[in-house]
Amino acid sequence: MDPLAKLSGAAPPPGFNAEQAVNMEEMEQQFAVKAVQQMQTYWSLLETVKGSTLRLTKMDDDIYAHLTEAFPDFDPAATINEDEMKSKAGKERWRAFMMAYEKKIDDYNFGTMVRDSPRAEYEEKTTIFVPRMQFYAIEIAR
Repeated sequence: MDPLAKLSGAAPPPGFNAEQAVNMEEMEQQFAVKAVQQMQTYWSLLETVKGSTLRLTKMDDDIYAHLTEAFPDFDPAATINEDEMKSKAGKERWRAFMMAYEKKIDDYNFGTMVRDSPRAEYEEKTTIFVPRMQFYAIEIAR
């Protein structure tokens, strides 16, 4: 079972269009709280379980194989360049990668925090807000 599944929210309502949705401050705060809870849960896991033995999903091996195919230059030991990752080209590559999991991974696009380096702890300057599928891919590779 996904150790982060208990933090998942409900699916969006039918016909919901994220591109036309109005941001509501209270809802954004709730998402931020969920993201911080997930971050704390994951860090607690890393403090007790060696990351290389941790299974984040039932599809970890498939996700890793797909990541190495889609991003052959990805170095899990390197510090992530957030500007490159969030550039127009970077977003397009990651979106194509993530969409393969739309019907396979619950909350694949839910906002999540990832450390920019496997050597870093979660801190303001070392944390990047990403979709959960991106978090899974990066942390599985690490």
